[in-house]
Amino acid sequence: MNTVGEGKFRVWLQCEGIGNDLVYMLGGGERSHIGSIVLKIPQKEVEILNLEGHYDHRVLVPIAEAAAQKYHKKVVALGGVHIDNASKDDIEQLVANCMELIKCI
Repeated sequence: MNTVGEGKFRVWLQCEGIGNDLVYMLGGGERSHIGSIVLKIPQKEVEILNLEGHYDHRVLVPIAEAAAQKYHKKVVALGGVHIDNASKDDIEQLVANCMELIKCI
């Protein structure tokens, strides 16, 4: 498991192989959850399933795309990060930390 950030801004990314495919799980903030599920098949458009009111796909899509491009495999990225009463700055910090995790793929 890879992590970036500290305290309520700590996020993590874990990868599991399932046959020839990959599953990435993202969590962090004050409470991890499943807010979005993203499927990326190489050379195909990304598919997104969002739970109502969740925007976690904004960080999961780049994770799935990076892994699919690097490993030429089907990739599912799922999860979510949450901070209660998050300010715009809090959200920007969480997003930046999630994007930093892409370097670990």
